[in-house]
Amino acid sequence: MDYVDVPGIAPDRLEKRRYQSAIASGCLGENTLVILPTGLGKTAVALLVAARILHKGKKVLMLAPTKPLVDQHSEYFSSMLPETRVGMVNGHMQPKKRKAILEDSDLVVSTPQSVSNDLDNGVYDLSDFGLVIYDEAHRGTGNYDYVNVAGYVPEDAVSMGMTASPGSDLKKIEEVCGNLGLTRIDVRSDDDPDVSPYVHDTYVNRIVVNLPKDLTDISDLLRKMLYKDFGDLSALHLTNPNWPASKKHMLTIQGSLQMRLRNGEKSMTLFRGLSLTSMCIKLLYAIELAETQGMSPLRAFLSKINESGEDPKGPKADRELVKREEYKQIWHIIGSSDVEHPKVSRIMSLVSRVLNSRESSKILVFAQYRETCDILVEKLSHVENAKVTKLIGQANGGLKQKEQIEMLDQFRSGDFNVVVSTSVGEEGLDITSTNAVIFYEPVSSEIRTIQRRGRTGRKNDGEVYVLIAAGTMDEVVESASKKKEALMRQRLETLSRDLQKKRPVDRRQTEIDIY
Repeated sequence: MDYVDVPGIAPDRLEKRRYQSAIASGCLGENTLVILPTGLGKTAVALLVAARILHKGKKVLMLAPTKPLVDQHSEYFSSMLPETRVGMVNGHMQPKKRKAILEDSDLVVSTPQSVSNDLDNGVYDLSDFGLVIYDEAHRGTGNYDYVNVAGYVPEDAVSMGMTASPGSDLKKIEEVCGNLGLTRIDVRSDDDPDVSPYVHDTYVNRIVVNLPKDLTDISDLLRKMLYKDFGDLSALHLTNPNWPASKKHMLTIQGSLQMRLRNGEKSMTLFRGLSLTSMCIKLLYAIELAETQGMSPLRAFLSKINESGEDPKGPKADRELVKREEYKQIWHIIGSSDVEHPKVSRIMSLVSRVLNSRESSKILVFAQYRETCDILVEKLSHVENAKVTKLIGQANGGLKQKEQIEMLDQFRSGDFNVVVSTSVGEEGLDITSTNAVIFYEPVSSEIRTIQRRGRTGRKNDGEVYVLIAAGTMDEVVESASKKKEALMRQRLETLSRDLQKKRPVDRRQTEIDIY
């Protein structure tokens, strides 16, 4: 194996890869959004660019959206740049301490919120920095702190964005580039000739299960209620009967009605419309739980509606829902059924098979909801050889970021070999050597789909299993995600060509050989 020979980078540590060299050269020549599949070394590209800037005597700032990512990057750069003073800052530090770290360090890794606030307050400036790196750059829209920080970056500094999945919305991709001062896009895929030798095969397996009768009966009753309420909305001329009764559509109607209310309008139609949209949104969520998650999460959700619906001061929509005959029938089924979603037993079988096929196997299971995560952790703990833990976010009594980092370290070291995770495990975290990734359900976001899938196939071939409940919302979501991902790739190619046509002739450097 050949290693890079670049001043500042530890010898015999970073494998030399032509595509990483080419991407880094481009980044040094022009502010670039780097789009590279997960596991192919976006951080290694950032290292190559950073080493060049440091060699010129300038400082480097790397921004990452979460503290676990900041810790991860800090550790990586410290090990790969042994003679560089690497500092790490976060919002828990006092501004004076952050200022001292920025002044004393050559390379600083931070969350954007801390730097953004300090720049606004004049605690320090970025005049000594020659490179700013935005990890998970697709976040650089709206009021996200990346956008504010970019306004303070010196004109002669290099800006570099990194992401595996910028999304299919062309306007948002253009917004990211505009907000972060990026005038070039470098897109690489697994199929590119210089990338493919380093790509391990990832086999995607679509596993279809059939819902048991109790869950299909509940779904049918929920849909009957939904269609009636949607019909009532149409009768009030608040929606088109030919439009889908989707959550997105319901939220749009609700937002419009709330705006009219804020503007002083008061009418029976308006108040009835708000109550109907609220019921439709809750029924859609209940259908999702029944079809894609299972009886226990559904029971927990409907119990909350029961509680508020029996309160005379509770929401009118809930008080109306609990009185409906279909709702009472649903509770009769829930009360007499101990059925669980067939996905649960299927995942237990998959985990058992993977662990038995290779003793050192590591498995990552993604589930949308914490309630489902809890069920899976409990069930999988009974699988032979499975050492199971849970990775969830901080909100509502979840894991603190320090606990998330400790748990991932234990996963890497083999203390655990199965992690059940919510979306917190999708983005950026270095979960290496995962043999299999299991989706409890498909997700409609192409960004999240790519990130989930990218947790395996990094160092060896990997397996992905996506569980689909036949004839349910799972199939709709899966189809939407596939279309968005195809559209994303198509639009990225178009945008990259358009930016190349608009590219100014006067560039900082026309060609750079970083080796």
